[in-house]
Amino acid sequence: MRFIRRLKILRNKIMNKIDKILEQELEKINPGEIELARIKKETREIIEKLEKSLRGKKIKASVFLGGSLAKGTLIKKKNYDIDIFVRFSENKDISEKLGKLIKATRIHGSRDYFHLNKGNLLFEIIPVLKISKPEDARNITDLSYFHVNYVLNKIKKKPKIAGEIMLAKAFCYSQKCYGAESYINGFSGYALELLVSYYGSFLKFIEQVSRAREKIVIDPEKFYKNKQEILNSVNESKLASPIVFVDPTFKARNAVAALSQETFARFQEASSRFLKKPSGKFFQENKIDEKKFNLIIELATNKQEGDIAGSKLLKFSRFLARNFEKYFNIKSKDFEYSGEKDGRFYLKIDRKKEIIYPGPPVNKPERLLSFKQAHKQVFIKQGKSFAKEKSLAFSDFWRKFLIDNKKIMKDMGITRLRVIKK
Repeated sequence: MRFIRRLKILRNKIMNKIDKILEQELEKINPGEIELARIKKETREIIEKLEKSLRGKKIKASVFLGGSLAKGTLIKKKNYDIDIFVRFSENKDISEKLGKLIKATRIHGSRDYFHLNKGNLLFEIIPVLKISKPEDARNITDLSYFHVNYVLNKIKKKPKIAGEIMLAKAFCYSQKCYGAESYINGFSGYALELLVSYYGSFLKFIEQVSRAREKIVIDPEKFYKNKQEILNSVNESKLASPIVFVDPTFKARNAVAALSQETFARFQEASSRFLKKPSGKFFQENKIDEKKFNLIIELATNKQEGDIAGSKLLKFSRFLARNFEKYFNIKSKDFEYSGEKDGRFYLKIDRKKEIIYPGPPVNKPERLLSFKQAHKQVFIKQGKSFAKEKSLAFSDFWRKFLIDNKKIMKDMGITRLRVIKK
């Protein structure tokens, strides 16, 4: 009984500490009335310009605000992304039409959209199709109107949930788990809004999800009879995620499809650490400590900045790692994308003493002879030949890599690759 009582006292102390931390962090991540008023003013001006241009050109379309700003879940950052949607009545060249309405940078994607910078505000102006049913969507962005309204209704019923969502976003952002982009493969803003709304609070969300040891399947609107029916009905390519959350606005979609196993594992680990030893540090931007790595490689691409450039650089860094593994032990590694056309790949490595190369079986004498001529130290094990070679020094490896992979670098759009720490 004493042991149980002590456990309860300890748990109460931890919970009180967590509550205090969350209260403090919510105050920190709130942009504040003055900052929020400025952001809303700038946003309103952009929307009014768009609406005026639409009227002037007699285009049947309406403008609506999306993203965190529309839902009241915007967290304080150096730079803000603001989503503005232009909802066209007819699905005919809507990206072209939008491009003529406003001077902005065109971003290529499954449907082209536009970027407009104003100070620390990046406006993403996105053309979407006006549909009455989610099933009629031609592009994922066509569902945004339904997403905004669904989340707003949840917050209207339970106003405190907005703050809980903000905490989840700040936590995931600091732990590099926030963003559906392919170089992050994390939680989208909408995914976190749904998950926190479903679990009821940020704390319940991380408690439940951090303990999960099998695929989490959630259907809040009860579209399906059971878990198996969900797995049979949702698009197979969207089931790879460790969380399947049936989109309450469109039952054929997994709202957490972007989340990878790797990012999910990082989220679970960070959540567990926070619950065991709560601290405000978990909500602070988690910068890479360069001192922990003995090799830093800078790489750049000519691909379009954003998701395309970031994913291309990440893919190439993984290719680099596979090549390193032939000659070096990789103790730890990390990747950081700048948000533009470059990034950095961080590695902690040490040189392998020797490399074992597999050769032909002993019952292939001609191939075995060639293998022995090519390698000095050959040995036989269980009917197969192997060769021992000294591992390459870093300078030799790097020279070889650059020569052997010129074509691959060109094909992947890598324009710069240089060692900045060794």
